[in-house]
Amino acid sequence: MAASMEPTEDVERLLIQFRDEAGEPLGSPFDVPVSITPDKLQLVCNALLQQDEPVPLAFFFHDAEIVVSLEKTLAGQAVETEKVLDIIYQPQAVFRVRAVTRCTSSLEGHTEAVISVAFSPTGKYLASGSGDTTVRFWDLSTETPQFTAKGHRHWVLSIAWSPDGKKLASGCKNSQIFLWDPATGNQIGRVLTGHSKWITCLCWEPLHINPECRYLASASKDGSIRIWDTLMGRCDKILTGHTQSVTCVKWGGDGLLYSSSQDRTIKVWRSQDGILCRTLQGHAHWVNTMALSTDYVLRTGAFEPAEATINPQDMSGSLAELKDKAQQRYDKVRGQGPERLVSGSDDFTLFLWRPAEDKKPLERMTGHQALINQVLFSPDTRIIASASFDKSIKLWEGRTGKYLTSLRGHVSAVYQIAWSADSRLLVSGSSDSTLKVWDAETKKLAIDLPGHADEVFATDWSPDGQRVASGGKDKCLRIWRR
Repeated sequence: MAASMEPTEDVERLLIQFRDEAGEPLGSPFDVPVSITPDKLQLVCNALLQQDEPVPLAFFFHDAEIVVSLEKTLAGQAVETEKVLDIIYQPQAVFRVRAVTRCTSSLEGHTEAVISVAFSPTGKYLASGSGDTTVRFWDLSTETPQFTAKGHRHWVLSIAWSPDGKKLASGCKNSQIFLWDPATGNQIGRVLTGHSKWITCLCWEPLHINPECRYLASASKDGSIRIWDTLMGRCDKILTGHTQSVTCVKWGGDGLLYSSSQDRTIKVWRSQDGILCRTLQGHAHWVNTMALSTDYVLRTGAFEPAEATINPQDMSGSLAELKDKAQQRYDKVRGQGPERLVSGSDDFTLFLWRPAEDKKPLERMTGHQALINQVLFSPDTRIIASASFDKSIKLWEGRTGKYLTSLRGHVSAVYQIAWSADSRLLVSGSSDSTLKVWDAETKKLAIDLPGHADEVFATDWSPDGQRVASGGKDKCLRIWRR
């Protein structure tokens, strides 16, 4: 190997040591020319990893990515060349999602604003909830309306797909929760009633914990969280402790539930018995939004976006097989440490927590100049994106919460964001009536998508990478493709 790299003239050489993201060394220190490129590093590193199918890698020195050559990356840093340099390697997604570039359909049907849009875990179905009290299902093969689900008597504020893709839950301003079958558009079971004020958020139990997708958690303005047994159609547990509206609920992959509230706290509950484990304090105003580092893998369950086909299908296999697949995917994303939680608030800040272990935050993330609407970990957990009323989207390091960059281009509030399954692209919807696709690698605007006639409230990127859907004040649902 070394012989093939011998330079013809005298080139400065360095000793490097490959390490993974956790800091574990790979092989022993290695002598390379300072002009080595990422492609050559890739060859060396893959030879040491000895994998059957080498995956693409990115290389970093002191948090700076090696893009052109090691020399260029070292140029801006004070480096002692006689010491061994640690080069961190990061496996990248083996598949690429291409940016959406055009609107292929503008779907009319809703008679009031579209408040939420969500693709099912495999990207086979698309659902939307609206101020017209209906939930609509859309046929993605023809991009036409499929079913209109009627039952709610007030605005549909929140929708959530079960991780097996077989049920959609919807919650309304009338404090009722309905379950729907996407294959028929019919209601499943009975209406789940019990909350005394409107439903703010819905979240299903993860597939690897229960492949039947039986339990659903709901958060409400009444200050409580309820866990529903959707099979029996009744409330299983009521979690009380928040003193004001609960804004968001997340069901983690390790048996914990997380809830954020306008009482400025986040509470961590044990899902099996509803016991309060700890309360996370630090925000100075309402906590609006939360994200888990494992959100994407929990959302997609047993579905692996890298194996997506052109025409999305439901997942096939026995419950045990699906549970197993979901567990493997979860374990891989979760990695060594417990899942991380990031919270966003009306106090303009974000906090990064390790809620299973500590009630003190890892990092307080400041920089936004207005309240935060949404926060999301990238599917590979490496980047946190936050959308704000200050018209910007900010990117942060997913492990440490360190500020990376601001994505500027929207001329009004950014409401909702969604990552592509390969973590390389991000789409945002804004009150300026546009969607924008951003490149997370170059940290620049990739594509501007005008087309809506008014504010864009909701946006989602299908897990199979094929489509982006958006909806808002103009009552139209738009589907965007590459």
